Amino acid sequence: MTTTQNQATTLELSTIQPIAAHERHGRARDLFTIWFGSNIMLLTVVTGALAVTVFKLPFFAAVLALVLGNLVGGVFMALHSAQGPQLGVPQMVQTRGQFGSFGSLLVVALVVIMYLGFFASNLVLGGQALHARFEVIGTNTGILLVGAISVIATVFGYRLIHGYTRVMSWLSGAVLLISFVWLVFVHGLPADLLQRNENNIPGFLGALSIAALWQLAYAPYVSDYSRYMPQGTGARTAFWSSYWGCCLGSILPMLLGVLVGLSVGEGDVIAGLIEMTGGFSAIMVAVFSIGIAATNSMNLYCGTLSAITVGQTLLPSWSAQAGWRAVIALALFSGSLAIALLGQDNFMANYTNFILLLLYVLVPWSAINLVDYYLVAHGEYDVLSFFRRDGGIYGTFNWTAVNCYILGILVQVPFMSTALYTGAAAQAMNGADISWVVGLGVVSPVYWLFSRKRQRALKTARA
Repeated sequence: MTTTQNQATTLELSTIQPIAAHERHGRARDLFTIWFGSNIMLLTVVTGALAVTVFKLPFFAAVLALVLGNLVGGVFMALHSAQGPQLGVPQMVQTRGQFGSFGSLLVVALVVIMYLGFFASNLVLGGQALHARFEVIGTNTGILLVGAISVIATVFGYRLIHGYTRVMSWLSGAVLLISFVWLVFVHGLPADLLQRNENNIPGFLGALSIAALWQLAYAPYVSDYSRYMPQGTGARTAFWSSYWGCCLGSILPMLLGVLVGLSVGEGDVIAGLIEMTGGFSAIMVAVFSIGIAATNSMNLYCGTLSAITVGQTLLPSWSAQAGWRAVIALALFSGSLAIALLGQDNFMANYTNFILLLLYVLVPWSAINLVDYYLVAHGEYDVLSFFRRDGGIYGTFNWTAVNCYILGILVQVPFMSTALYTGAAAQAMNGADISWVVGLGVVSPVYWLFSRKRQRALKTARA
């Protein structure tokens, strides 16, 4: 066994504690592979297919919307990633610096729920894909199999997850390339593929939004995977490595989803992908299902860290180690498993509504965090205050952040457009959803304006 393999299988002892300088390790390229390798999976393919199956876009409009959405959303994702080497703590712990120790609990609790939802979605898709290609494997059995691999990686922690996605970058990348070649040159695409569906603005904005959300959804945990990086890694290097890893790893499988979605029309996307890849489908499903497990281990790992963050806020003396990570991971897995088993029959409808609702609660948090880090605090925080019950110099509640967060959700309401609710502004625009743009545009300047006085007080307290 090589040194790298030995390191990957080393049990991570820390959970949310600050990472000391002597424990820092890794290179910027590790940030590229973790985001590239973790995004090449079936759920990304299905998300790309939404542009043509749900939002009814033709090929070129779908490609443009997905590429733009990923490139724009990736900026926010990568800006969060660049915080990890500087502070050495998980993203949700660092959120206490903006919201206060107790003020951050609402956001952290929402993040736990969010990753339970993504975990459950991946379980369903992995189980259904395995059953569709290998009939001897029942859907529920497939769900359990994908879940078990995810739990094991979560228990071992940071190094194994990085090692896992490093391998998947090469393996999933090769399988994705072969799948494209097979679809185009072996199976062939419909002659009228470019004529299917019609351009429509609501659909374009909807597809752009889900692509941007795909990137934004990583924001609450992206720095969890850069917090072990040496502080000298540099914000710019961490930014670009994360940005291109995540954008390329997302865009390419989404484009595969567009091709399959247009080919099958109203049919099942995964079943269509299996049929179109013919004899190669067994390898494709197996590798992409393993890829789902890799991503799910990341979801479960960060959901576990967020749950520990909630517990440590209420019990500051609690210093959870690897054993607690295993226990909490199993508890969260059980909850996600129940959601997956109960919601698998209406997967596509549930998943579409879920990711759109996420957009509304993630956008204001991301705006507050990034404005505070880059424009208000300039990356300078008292990390020890993060672990105090009273919040240290940040206090228990920062009402400016809490009120801006609530404002960020409220200003989006008229612009929301989902199957559950459509706001008046969205109706006036024929169902176009620009809520996330409005949320970012309103919250960012308002928070910056009202935070300057607090920042002067924090500088005095630190001095």
